[in-house]
Amino acid sequence: MKRAFADLSVGQIHYAECGEQHAKPVLLLHQTPRSWDEYRDVLPLLGRHFHAIAMDTIGFGDSAKPALGQDSIEHWAQTAIALADALGIARLSVVGHHTGAVIATEMAAAFPDRIEAAVLSAAPLVDGDFRASHAGPVAIDNAVHFSDGSHLSELWRQRQPWYPVGDIDLLDRFMVDALKAGARAVEGHAVVARYVMETRLLLIRCPVLVIAPSADPHAFPHARRLADSIAGSRYVEIEGGMVPLPDQMPERFAERVTDFLLNSCGGAG
Repeated sequence: MKRAFADLSVGQIHYAECGEQHAKPVLLLHQTPRSWDEYRDVLPLLGRHFHAIAMDTIGFGDSAKPALGQDSIEHWAQTAIALADALGIARLSVVGHHTGAVIATEMAAAFPDRIEAAVLSAAPLVDGDFRASHAGPVAIDNAVHFSDGSHLSELWRQRQPWYPVGDIDLLDRFMVDALKAGARAVEGHAVVARYVMETRLLLIRCPVLVIAPSADPHAFPHARRLADSIAGSRYVEIEGGMVPLPDQMPERFAERVTDFLLNSCGGAG
């Protein structure tokens, strides 16, 4: 595994990669407020077949952090394509989890000539009902900061119900990324809630796999309806999968992604 920075017009973008450079490229996009680390254990598994790249979305992880107020799914998708340009990648597959799946949706809709296939894991269905129900203040990853540091335990408490019981490591990794994201830990969720997704789904022409983690209360209830909204998409459930699916079950996640991409894209390179 290698880590590096790409110099883009919006600032430096941090990424990690694994696999042979000549293999088919796969770009991995994380949820809010995580980083490439969400795919730390997935990268070497995908790297057996692909040139797997996990980026830090602009504003998150170790990527550049521009001022708040101009973030959008469209901008994040454009930045991901700019990273592909910087790496000399003309066509690629994209894999996204939660917020990353929304970015992947926009990439497939806006850049159909660039995206070979898309995997949407635990993707929200951001339609009118979703936007209306999320119009108020963001509740998740939102803790008032206090000088005694009690906001840290509050961030932990908010996430804990959606993580495997007793898995301190996964929550530690979340905390590191949440602190790096700062105010974007909240803003990232608001960005998703502003996106008009239903019209973009109609524009997707590449093969799509929708992954539904069965124990993710945010994504699972509408995952089938999301898949039905994308012409020709495939749908698969991962039993017991929770909000941190890629780093909770890296082997099962990577297996589903690998099988789909090998079958839909004609091999690894």
